[in-house]
Amino acid sequence: MLRYDLIIFDWDGTLMDSIGRIVSCMQAAAGEVQWGELDDDAVRNIIGLGLPEAIEALCPGITPAQAERLKTRYAYHFVEGNTTPMPFYPGVEPGLERLLARPGQRLAVATGKSRRGLDRVFRETATERFFHASRTADETRSKPHPQMLEELLAELDVPVDRAVMVGDTEYDLAMARTLGMDRVAVTYGVHSRERLVACGPCHVADSADGLIHWLCHA
Repeated sequence: MLRYDLIIFDWDGTLMDSIGRIVSCMQAAAGEVQWGELDDDAVRNIIGLGLPEAIEALCPGITPAQAERLKTRYAYHFVEGNTTPMPFYPGVEPGLERLLARPGQRLAVATGKSRRGLDRVFRETATERFFHASRTADETRSKPHPQMLEELLAELDVPVDRAVMVGDTEYDLAMARTLGMDRVAVTYGVHSRERLVACGPCHVADSADGLIHWLCHA
């Protein structure tokens, strides 16, 4: 019997190593709107939030017009102007295959990306087939609010004690903790082990291979 009927994954920093592109695109966009330089660590810290929430946290006091311009320029760089590679972490794709092959196992995504952005990466990587449902920050509330998890549980008709959230940020773990949902931290993304452990995960994985091994035996 499966321990978890539903495994919910964050995307950036958990399944895909898109951190470098996110950081460089946000820095380029901030320069173009005359906001000034953004520190690498500051940008890494907001990965996982919805874009409006990320900009608000990164750029306190930014005007609505500047924020809208920054969103537009970030999107341009991320989709067209930047070629920083965004590979899956080693072991992710075969790991998803292994999980999906288990009778009764369902997989989902809960991400700070926009719907347009997630659908684009699904198409480019041919990975939508792995997931039974997904939620993005622009169609519900941004992490760490738990609404996207609540909606996934309702859509797939899974009780909270039969689901687990997997993520690399305290935002991922905090929204699961609010619901009393089990949560697994991965340390190869953006937030430190110390921040993640403070959120009370039931497991901490240091690699995607290790994560899949734990999930397959959970």
